[in-house]
Amino acid sequence: MAEADLKGLRARFEQDGYLHLKGFSSLEECDKMQQRMQDLIAKWDPEETMAPVFTTDGNQQKQQGNSDYFLDSADRIHFFLEKDAAGEDGKLKPEVSKLRSLNKVGHGLHVVDDAFREYSYSSKVVDLVQELGYTDPVLPQSMYIFKQPNIGGEVTSHQDSCFLHTTPRETCLGLWLALDAATLTNGCLWARPGSHKEPVRRLFLRNPQYFEEGDKTAHKMIFEKVDIESEAMSWEGKLPPGSEPPSKGLQDKGFVPLECARGDLVVIHGQIDHLSLANSSDAPRETYQLHLIEGPQAGVSWGHRNWLQYPVSRPFPSLAPGRCKRKADEL
Repeated sequence: MAEADLKGLRARFEQDGYLHLKGFSSLEECDKMQQRMQDLIAKWDPEETMAPVFTTDGNQQKQQGNSDYFLDSADRIHFFLEKDAAGEDGKLKPEVSKLRSLNKVGHGLHVVDDAFREYSYSSKVVDLVQELGYTDPVLPQSMYIFKQPNIGGEVTSHQDSCFLHTTPRETCLGLWLALDAATLTNGCLWARPGSHKEPVRRLFLRNPQYFEEGDKTAHKMIFEKVDIESEAMSWEGKLPPGSEPPSKGLQDKGFVPLECARGDLVVIHGQIDHLSLANSSDAPRETYQLHLIEGPQAGVSWGHRNWLQYPVSRPFPSLAPGRCKRKADEL
């Protein structure tokens, strides 16, 4: 993406809470990351890891809230299954292939894998983040999301800052790269312009009852409501009524679809209300996603109760100009 194309983005981003940047990555870059993921899947042994299901519906607190495999994924590559891919014994169903079983892979691809690090710390990513006003950007999380053909489930309405909380202000920023075309039929993003000006509705946090008080019967992770007055709280963690195609209910609530070509990037403010519907087509809809925040040199602190925590004393890798390459090389 040309330097001239970056100018003026900040005002538009601050107005809408998202940006759709066409042709941010080349098709060759998309191919490289998709091929690398195929290699990682080929080496993955699902019976050895007994990977858990990942879901964003009403079962999320139960599914992720009690999973050490989820909590230990911060700086590693862990695999998470699509709903109904595994049987009651936790093993893949015989009719489900490894390739089609996965919901996502995360959350440390940018930490340990060269192919994903190359994109994550690229000059175009660094330049974009700087243009948006970040002074000490650091990179806690990366995810590869599959949205499998015909079975890829919806991602319910949420704000990214719910899961990536900073103080004294929220600074989460998402970079959503389309590795396949994302359309109305295979589960493109929907966002509600201007909703980033609303408060965070709830936070997904480590439960002090488990971690501090030692109650091993308690959930490890819990949702805590923050803004219960918002109308959007009625569909938080769910889908607004009438979301199914033709999605009039979504449109009535102000959501707009963000259809993307391969290589397009959607920049997502941490407080904007967004979601994606199920993939009802035969077409794949794979994405690579980065989530960054402002670091300590910007006067921002990472919440100690956030689910994602690196090992003690290990900082998040930097995306600040002049520091990101050195940090990446050290990881």
